[in-house]
Amino acid sequence: MADDRSASFESSLQRLEQIVKSLETEEPDLERAVLLYAEGKELVKRCEGLLKNAQQAIDAVNAPSAPSRPAEDALDGDEIPF
Repeated sequence: MADDRSASFESSLQRLEQIVKSLETEEPDLERAVLLYAEGKELVKRCEGLLKNAQQAIDAVNAPSAPSRPAEDALDGDEIPF
């Protein structure tokens, strides 16, 4: 799962929860525990990256837009607005 770059945040988080549960309840042997830990670290890294990208997208949406010129400033002094 950790190698699947197309995995969604939700599926990555779900797998991470499964790993934690396995480590807490199944008492795996040392070799398996290390493998699960390594997979979990990769999933955490992936989730953090996805969250960072999501935050950047939100920040971009919330960023103030460039100020527009008011209509009065756009007119030359000799023009009359309708």
